[in-house]
Amino acid sequence: MMSRSYTNLLDLASGNFPMMGQRKRLPRVMTVPGVISELDDDQANSVTSDVPSSIIQDRVIIVANQLPVKAKRRPDNKGWSFSWDEDSLLLQLKDGLPDDMEVLYVGSLRVDVDSNEQDDVSQVLLDRFKCVPAFLPQDILSKFYHGFCKQQLWPLFHYMLPLSANHGGRFDRSLWEAYVSANKIFSQRVIEVLNPEDDYIWIHDYHLMVLPTFLRRRFNRLRMGFFLHSPFPSSEIYRTLPVREEILKALLNADIIGFHTFDYARHFLSCCSRMLGLEYQSKRGYIGLEYYGRTVGIKIMPVGVHMGQIESVLRLADKEWRVGELKQQFEGKTVLLGVDDMDIFKGVNLKLLAMEQMLTQHPKWQGRAVLVQIANPARGRGRDLEEIQAEIQASCKRINENFGQPGYEPIVFIDKPVSLSEKAAFYTIAECVVVTAVRDGMNLIPYEYIVCRQGVSGSESGSESGGPKKSMLVVSEFIGCSPSLSGAIRVNPWNVEATAEAMNEAISMADAEKQLRHEKHYRYVSTHDVAYWSKSFFQDMERSCKDHFKRWCWGIGLSFGFRVVALDHNFRKLSIDAIVSAYSRAKNRAILLDYDGTVMPQTSINKTPSENVILILNTLCSDPRNTVFVVSGRGRDSLGKWFSSCNRLGIAAEHGYFLRWSVDEEWEICGQNNDFGWIQMAEPVMKLYTESTDGSYIEAKESAVVWHHQDADPGFGSSQAKELLDHLESVLANEPVAAKSGQYIVEVKPQGVSKGVVAEKIFNSMAERGRQADFVLCVGDDRSDEDMFEIIGNAVSNGILSSNTSVFACTVGQKPSKAKYYLDDTTEVISMLDALADASDPSPSPESEASSP
Repeated sequence: MMSRSYTNLLDLASGNFPMMGQRKRLPRVMTVPGVISELDDDQANSVTSDVPSSIIQDRVIIVANQLPVKAKRRPDNKGWSFSWDEDSLLLQLKDGLPDDMEVLYVGSLRVDVDSNEQDDVSQVLLDRFKCVPAFLPQDILSKFYHGFCKQQLWPLFHYMLPLSANHGGRFDRSLWEAYVSANKIFSQRVIEVLNPEDDYIWIHDYHLMVLPTFLRRRFNRLRMGFFLHSPFPSSEIYRTLPVREEILKALLNADIIGFHTFDYARHFLSCCSRMLGLEYQSKRGYIGLEYYGRTVGIKIMPVGVHMGQIESVLRLADKEWRVGELKQQFEGKTVLLGVDDMDIFKGVNLKLLAMEQMLTQHPKWQGRAVLVQIANPARGRGRDLEEIQAEIQASCKRINENFGQPGYEPIVFIDKPVSLSEKAAFYTIAECVVVTAVRDGMNLIPYEYIVCRQGVSGSESGSESGGPKKSMLVVSEFIGCSPSLSGAIRVNPWNVEATAEAMNEAISMADAEKQLRHEKHYRYVSTHDVAYWSKSFFQDMERSCKDHFKRWCWGIGLSFGFRVVALDHNFRKLSIDAIVSAYSRAKNRAILLDYDGTVMPQTSINKTPSENVILILNTLCSDPRNTVFVVSGRGRDSLGKWFSSCNRLGIAAEHGYFLRWSVDEEWEICGQNNDFGWIQMAEPVMKLYTESTDGSYIEAKESAVVWHHQDADPGFGSSQAKELLDHLESVLANEPVAAKSGQYIVEVKPQGVSKGVVAEKIFNSMAERGRQADFVLCVGDDRSDEDMFEIIGNAVSNGILSSNTSVFACTVGQKPSKAKYYLDDTTEVISMLDALADASDPSPSPESEASSP
């Protein structure tokens, strides 16, 4: 059923979309009676309550492109028969989930189902398999899977750029629209069976990378994880994708994002840093990205094999028979084995060329070494695939013609589907497995080989029946399993000569060495199986979601700019009516305003205050009940010049090192030390980093020195900033200064200088004059203003302010803050100040006259 709350999202994301047909809604699977009327709610914000559900049993909904079921037409052509796909990772991962957890699957089928059969098929799959099928119209399916997934994402994630129309395929907006439409259909199927307060959602792979936005937009507190089974490319490659930010922001709507290796995670984090300005933090072994108050977890865990499934195959009688047959076929031969999908990134032809090179460089293997290459059926299509298939066939023919002998062919190429049982037989007799993929997400072939070479107790055939087990691996350094196989010989598959030498080394190695490497690998593979992987990921997903009901969750943004802001329950938007009411009642008011980003937009090139701002500040200052201060990190000269017409305005410059109560008064120096000899020590260090960091510069203030790197390369600038901070702390260890890092800056300033100290000084001075503040307004937008918010938050308990004081600490923008209020932007700040100016009384009251100094 088409959800109205998605209309703007789709329209803004990709233009017009074909209308989906109306479909009968599946009943929601629930353990207690309930209603689902909220599914038709038009609101885009959260439809969940603040109170956790009373349902005890949790459930996980696993969403992937394809369901873990096989579908086949009945012989009479009347209806379908279904069975579990035992090879599916989605089915195997259940072993790592809690025993009492219900598992529901959402995905598509590998077959076309007529529209008049879809309701019956849906009901059968739900009742018998707990599967919810997503039926994609043919036009969307083709553009979604064979188009955007296989022609855009798959090549790009494997480092293939569309440099020409005939190489990789140029970006096609209609394919992106189909991708979004398909993800929307998946979201509708999830929503039909979803219990948002109690279910976990686990989304798999690159086919569904924008699904988190659709689900998060509807249910703000949904517990949701995503795992990418393909590589994630470096930022230089990923940045070429025209919809790069849409996909990144969609992924960040998940609570945890999983990758097979640190390299893939590092590339993702680099993209978030360079494109979205997000920096990650590592706390107690967990990596997290702060994203609008939410911490998005980053999980690094390679998937494993299903030990039980492989061991059960090893016990099959037909496997034992096939092993005997293969041993007879390859008697006296050394078998190297390759098992790959027919794909342009698997490097099959590079492997064949390496075999050819080995036979040439080491003639002793001619007539003795055989490479058996099993090619699984291709899942994609296109000219590139056809070319690589032709190249492989030509290489096989050439090598066999050049090195073949009667009864001997060095290349045995098997280009047809091979059962797991037969693969296990080949694994068992192979002396070495060779994987030369030029880029691959994980690749479990080496793991399967290791388990098969180990064999099982009671099996008559093993790597060496009854003897020590041994195996050897030659693996590409560009595949996900490579880091976990420390005993394998790692190769650059593009270097054919080096790969050939590695193959020769592997089959020439002493049996004792092979045995030690095998034992090491088997210990890892047998303990880090698919159940270990799914258990670890699910536990981290639980941890990432544990605070969902402790915060306000507020959805903002349109299209794929949608995100959820998670805020403390006490954090809310500042009500103009409420603050004007408190302002009108107060007799002694303190108003503290930051400048840049608060009353002046950060993006403004001309930083001079507008006439309207000057007028508002003069009106506020003219009320004798008010003490108004601009508290800024800027220098006193520029602030004094800009606000020279505001006679009664107080100014705290350079974060409070210089303080002036009005135009007529002299500047006070609030620092504890007036010796600036340390500048002669700090500046040379900063100049060293400025020279080596393109885009950085030094700002010299009267009381501080600041190194800016906002125009430098984000990654290099951040790295240099950390090094500079460490260097400065070492050089200035005995000086009365503090070196701190901020947003794109490293600053050195005297100790004891902060906006918080300024606020405290102003409050104390007012109290000493007999005018203790009963109304405090403090507005700021960045980290330095948090010092003021912290002081104000503790001022009542510390006795600086009375318990009756109306306190309004307000940050600009919806973001985590020590302030309790927020306004969205500088426009709202000016409107709020304008409202206070209208409520001001420029004529002095008797009370204020009596209490003035």
